[in-house]
Amino acid sequence: MPPATPARRARTTAPWWFMAPALLLFAFVVLVPSARGVYYAFTDWDGLDPHFTFVGLDNFADMFRDADAVQAVWHTLLIAASITVVQNAVGLLLALGVNSAIKSRNLLRVLLFAPAVITPIVTAYLWRNLLGPDGAINSLFGAVGLDSWRQDWLGSPDLALWAVVGVIVWQFAGYSMVIFLAGLQSVPQEIHEAAALDGAGPVRRFWSVTRPLLAPAFTINLMLSIIGGIKLFDQVYALTGGGPGHATDTLSTLIYKDAFTLGEFGYSIALAVVLTIIVAVVSTGQYVLLSRSERAAS
Repeated sequence: MPPATPARRARTTAPWWFMAPALLLFAFVVLVPSARGVYYAFTDWDGLDPHFTFVGLDNFADMFRDADAVQAVWHTLLIAASITVVQNAVGLLLALGVNSAIKSRNLLRVLLFAPAVITPIVTAYLWRNLLGPDGAINSLFGAVGLDSWRQDWLGSPDLALWAVVGVIVWQFAGYSMVIFLAGLQSVPQEIHEAAALDGAGPVRRFWSVTRPLLAPAFTINLMLSIIGGIKLFDQVYALTGGGPGHATDTLSTLIYKDAFTLGEFGYSIALAVVLTIIVAVVSTGQYVLLSRSERAAS
């Protein structure tokens, strides 16, 4: 192989010079603070005092002995799994509905997608008022004679977690719908017609023809929903503040409380490190599995 000429070397090294400012800014804003934060996870820093002690793995050991932290991990995984399943199931059904030839399909697409563009914190405060003891939901049940259905939706330890899941699904099912709709519209109509001529019914056509071709849409939706569910903070904190008690605390809300309420920054950063590891492991494992399924379907 002939040695690289100066001109060739210039062509290969020039892009790095263009990337250097962005890489330096990224390192200064993200990488360096993240590395420093990981170091604080091994200390007893309170967030203010410049003097702190290196405690090794004590924060991580305390985490496994902390019932609230263990419960928060369980809530985080439960919310993420529930949102992933329900949101994508609803989004797929909505996409199949608005992909039909009904005249109002364009209006329905806009209306169903609209909640996804509302700021999550605004959505949370809206639903907190609707789900309150004297909110519109309970008032509606009372007006139609269903007083037994009136509940303290956000104040009951048994219902609050599922109320949060319902709000998230309501807001982002339309987002999943749009991704599935893009996948449905990329499926050639000739394939459906050929399957129909072979005697396949609507369910059979979806399962054998449409579903395999939707593999990329499933991959994107499942990745986005499970990562978003694991990192969930805004809606939980605005709706319930992690309560009642710790019934809806997630790792994100517990990190906030330990850092800014209790002043245990070292411990809260240790929780954040665990959250980062969970996101990395779950998203990587999910991507590998979905990629294999996508290749098998293609």
